Order: sequence, then structure tokens, then C-alpha cells
Amino acid sequence: MSFWGFSSRLRVRTLSRLQIIQKHLMSTSTSSDKEVLLTRSGCAGIITLNRPKALNALNLSMIRQIYPQLKEWEQDSETSLVIIKGAGEKAFCAGGDIRAVTEAGKVGDRLAEDFFREEYILNNAIGSCKIPYIALIDGIVMGGGVGLSVHGHFRVATEKTLFAMPETGIGLFPDVGGGYFLPRLEGKLGLFLALTGFRMKGRDVHKAGIATHFIKSEEIPALEKDLVSLRSPSKEDVADLLNSHHFKCQADDKFTLADHMDKINRLFKTNSVEEIMENLIQDGSPFALQHLKILKKMSPTSMKITFQQLEEGARKNLSEVLMMEYRLSQACMKGHDFYEGVRAVLIDKDQSPKWKPATLEEVTEEYLSSCFKSLGAKELKL
Repeated sequence: MSFWGFSSRLRVRTLSRLQIIQKHLMSTSTSSDKEVLLTRSGCAGIITLNRPKALNALNLSMIRQIYPQLKEWEQDSETSLVIIKGAGEKAFCAGGDIRAVTEAGKVGDRLAEDFFREEYILNNAIGSCKIPYIALIDGIVMGGGVGLSVHGHFRVATEKTLFAMPETGIGLFPDVGGGYFLPRLEGKLGLFLALTGFRMKGRDVHKAGIATHFIKSEEIPALEKDLVSLRSPSKEDVADLLNSHHFKCQADDKFTLADHMDKINRLFKTNSVEEIMENLIQDGSPFALQHLKILKKMSPTSMKITFQQLEEGARKNLSEVLMMEYRLSQACMKGHDFYEGVRAVLIDKDQSPKWKPATLEEVTEEYLSSCFKSLGAKELKL
């Protein structure tokens, strides 16, 4: 190929990437199908994530609409609570718009900084919201969807809920405040979920302590009607209403991981990811070997970052965790594994990422320390 032919192809490829980024950043106000619906009903402000074909994946345009409206409702004497839900039957929110962030990172576009910064600012606003915030997590909830729900006062799961934080499989880490809520789950459950990307369904999401309540999916409209009909409710009033719906759906279903919790707590209580791997080998049970196989597929760099993220996050408040995670996000944007993971899992879908470094032993303490270092003037400000 001639230089000019190569140069022309390069320009086209770069232009294509920029077009993806620009499309991602475009305002949705001219669209007949808005990506997020912000409405009022009775005492409630209602946020509806409205990208059902994309499983309601969160993009920067949506973040920029939700954040100011949330802050406005918080100060509005006529708005007593906030409800957030997803359109369609499949997902609450299956994550962030990772492909757009990937393309931005490749060409050095600001989206790779702005998306994480503004998403984390929104996560912090949810965590500090002064009025009851209720997430109806009916369907898939992963990544960015976790950040939109788990830090609020109430999370209502259904039999359709599917929860996971699968980021170590794409060269990232369980962000959006994962470093805050995961180490606060029972024993080492949070670390297990963070490293393996284990998927929990239905009642398990409640039994794990991620959801605060569980009801049947078909009861969601009735619950929502009851919520918006409340008159100047307190947090306790909302809790009482949610409890009444929750107790109607009580069942004796056993937590899927109940029989494995002792093993999880023992095998994952270590000083390093390497020790976890060794523990799994030595245990040799089907459960241990199954998850050893899973961990061997994950990014070694991501697993080490995640282990330290949760260790430090256990001692920090949500704002401090989000500041730490912003540093980590920008380290991942400068690294190799994020782009390779997205390629292998989401773009080419060959499920065969070539991680660099390829082993845990090759991920140095010096590199890990650099990921957690201050960004100076570019630090996340909350």
C-alpha cells in the first residue's frame, strides 16, 4: 500500500472515531425519542432511562440531563422523592457507553476524562441526595447502572434483576463507587463479586444486601402508583410503603451462594490476588476450580487494581472512593488492557483478550502505585 493510501485510510478511521464521539455527545433535545425522560408525577420526580435497544446504557448526554434535574428536585418543596427506572422489559441499565469511551480514549478525546468525571459526580449526588431516592432495578443492572442505583436510599429488585460487576473481564475495575459498597457486603462477598464478575439474579440481589427490597416485576406499576400518591413523605414513610410491598412477596428461596459463603470468606481473605489463586488451587473443590478458571481469564492488571481498590475503599467514604476511582479510570485509559478487553468482548467478540502484562507476577507494585497517585490539577472535585 502507498503512503497516500495508508494516510487516507488513517484519516477515514480517525474521522469515523470522531464521528462516534460527536454522536455520543450530541444533545438529545432534537430527538423524538429522548434518551432520558425527566417527568413529575404526584410527589415524585421520575427519571426514565430511555434507550431500551441499547439496554439503557448510560452516556454522557444522559448524565448531563439527570444531574441538574436531580439537584433541582432536591431543592424543590413540591418534590418529596425521586424514582429512577429503565424503559423496556430487559434492563434497568446494563452499564456505561463503553464503546464511545474506548473510541475517545484512542484518539485522545476529552470524553475519556469527562465521562468518568461527570458520572462519578452524579454517583456522589445520588449518595448524598437529601430526599428519598428509589431505584427500580427491574432487569439487567451492571456497571453504570449500579452507580445509578446502589448509592440511593432504596433499591427494589425483581425476579428479572440481573446484577454483575464484570469489569475485570474488559481491563477495567468495578468503578462507580464499587470500592465503597462492595467491601461493605457480608464477609468477602464483595471482593468475590468484584474479581469474578459473578452474576446474581432475582432474590439473590436482595439477599446479598445490594437491593433493599424485592417484589414481583408485575407489581412495579402498583408500587410506583403508591409511591407517587404519598403526600410529603419522609424517608420512613417511603420505607414503610416499600416494606409492605416487599413482605407480600416473601418466600423461602435460599441465597444461591449460601452454601459457599464460608469458602468464599476463607479463600478470599488474603493479602494478594496471587494468594487467592493459590488458595483456590489448594482447595480443589468444584466451586474453587470453577472460579479459578474464571479468574485466569481476567486482566491481571485489573484484578490487582481491584484488590487494592476494595482494600482502600473499606476505609474511605463514598466521595473519597470516587476520587480514588477517577484516578484509576484515567490510569486505565492510558493503559493497554481496557482497549484490548473491549475489543475482545464487545467489538470482535472473540473472547480471547491478550493481556499485557499477561501474568499477575508481572504487574509491578510500582505500576500499581502510579495508578493510585494524585492527578494534581485534574483531580476529581466533588
